[in-house]
Order: sequence, then structure tokens, then C-alpha cells
Amino acid sequence: MAYVLAVTNQKGGVGKTTTAVNLAALLAGPKRRVVLVDLDPQGNSTSSLGIAKDSMQLTVYEALLGRAKPADIMHATSTKNLYVVPANAQLAEAEVQLVGLTDREQLLKRLLAYIDAELVIIDCPPALGLLTVNALTASDGVIIPVQAEYFALEGLSQLMQTMQLVRQGLNPRLHIFGVVLTMYTKRMVLSEQVKQEVKKHFGDKLFHTVIPRNIRLAEAPSYGKTIVEHDKWSRGARAYKALAAEVAKRGSF
Repeated sequence: MAYVLAVTNQKGGVGKTTTAVNLAALLAGPKRRVVLVDLDPQGNSTSSLGIAKDSMQLTVYEALLGRAKPADIMHATSTKNLYVVPANAQLAEAEVQLVGLTDREQLLKRLLAYIDAELVIIDCPPALGLLTVNALTASDGVIIPVQAEYFALEGLSQLMQTMQLVRQGLNPRLHIFGVVLTMYTKRMVLSEQVKQEVKKHFGDKLFHTVIPRNIRLAEAPSYGKTIVEHDKWSRGARAYKALAAEVAKRGSF
């Protein structure tokens, strides 16, 4: 049974997809098969790995609705032992269509039970709707990217409340696996202030590694590449390598 991590923050633009994609790529290896599930209708994880999302006939949408098997929708990537379950804009319809289904919060969990992998990473949409609840129900832990800017903690209380409700009614094993500070600028006093504020709220759940603002990180998705493929010596690549090592150690993967 795979260990499942959801990467989530209801606030958009915090580096959620960048974190999900690059952690998945860096944690995949000879002895570790990793599957990245794109659960965001924007499909950015899919396109970030060089897959043409709009040409996909079968995506996570069809699998959630029982119209396709997991094996039919998994795609190999240029990174060995990394596979992606793709998404595109059609997934937005799922929020409405799933409402009337029995056990609608458990659909992704049932889907993942058929996936052969050591680790599954879910890129969640920037909202606390039914898709995110499915991800939380299916996950062992949650990684929360937090942007090093004003209002960094805004909305996180609602995420904590949602996690508590999921723990109580759907998934008692769910926990905060870690919090990662993104878009950090060392020269800015604000970045350090935000870091201290996040540490005060989350304590040792905050990873030591911070992800810097880095142009190479911003460029990589437009080439359909991970940061290591795009520029393995960049500050962004070095930061995600360090974060992947922390994640592996914390999870004993």
C-alpha cells in the first residue's frame, strides 16, 4: 500500500504545484515508484511534466467516475519511476457530478487502492471543495506550502478545520506531515518575519529547507520539465533536493 501525501493550500499562487511536481520527481528512484495525481482542474502538474493535458482522452476525471481503470490513465514521464495521473479542465465538472454519488468523499481513496507505488503525491486544487476532501480522505499526511509574504497564514485556519472534520469522520490517520516556506527572499526582512510566524504556529512541522524565489523554478513548467531537468545547479533545484531529503527522512521512505 502506497504512502499518500496531499500537497494543499486553499490559497493559490503559493508554489503548491511546483512543490508537488519537484518532490515527486526527486523522490522517485530505483527502489521507489512514485505516482503524482493531478487533482487540480487547471492541470498544471500534468503540463509541468511535458504531457499535453488538452489532448488527454482519459484523465483522473474518468477514473473518479468509474469510467476508466487507474492503469488506463497513468502516464510515464521522463523521470524514471515517476508516473502521473493527468487532469484537465474537464475535472471542474466533477465537483458537481460527484455530489449525488454515495460515498463521494471516498472515490479517490478507492482509486488509489489499485495503484502500484511506494509513494503517491496529490496536487490539490486551491479550494476546499469535494476534490480536496477526497484528497484528504485518501492521504496519510499533508504538506502545506506557505508563501513568505503578507497574509501568509490567511485561510489556513479553515484548512485546519477541514482537516479536523476529515479526521473525525473520514480519515483518523490524517496529519500535517510538514509545512514548507516558499518564495523566500533572504534579503527581505518580511520573509524572515513570516518564517518566524509560521514556526510559531506549526513548530517542528516546519521544514528546515526554504524554497527561494528563483527564475529557473518559474521557467521550468513552460518547458514541461522539472527543475532538475531544467537547471540542476540552480538555487531552486538545490532547495528542492534538500526538501526531498527532509521529506524522505521524515517519512522513512
